[in-house]
Amino acid sequence: MSALLETLFSDARILTLERGQALFHAGEAVRDMYLVRAGQVQLLRHTTRGICLVLQNATAGMVLAEASAYSNAYHCDAVATQPSAVSAMPRQAFRAALERDAALAQLWATHLAQSVQAARFRAEIRTLPKVADRLDAWLAEGNSLPERGRWQDVAAELGVSREALYRELSRRRSA
Repeated sequence: MSALLETLFSDARILTLERGQALFHAGEAVRDMYLVRAGQVQLLRHTTRGICLVLQNATAGMVLAEASAYSNAYHCDAVATQPSAVSAMPRQAFRAALERDAALAQLWATHLAQSVQAARFRAEIRTLPKVADRLDAWLAEGNSLPERGRWQDVAAELGVSREALYRELSRRRSA
């Protein structure tokens, strides 16, 4: 995230989240924009088939749920995966700042375009038929496996069950 966007949140209030604590839920009215200061917050969408998809892994310096700047309600849940701190600023103040500052608005538009590209890549990964192919594509993008207790987060990001991912990782270790 650029220093200019971080500066936008300099006067925002700080919220702390415990691991597993929700920041907001799908369907709730959008009141604030959030910048992750520390930790990690995931955007999660639960499908009608009961699958939990990770739509964003927001870490320090990342704006969470960017599209909420232009929506009346959140379309997913935001949950901390570890103790986290986020800056919260009123959505209307955020949008007013973009309207006042053309350079900031251009930077925001560039950021949104990059977010769309990343979302399309995640969608492309999820269309791959094999868990091995999904994992290979994800790793090829520069991602690395977290510690063993967090592999279920990778499974959710890949759109596979954790059991399927564990089988694939076991197969790779024994190969």
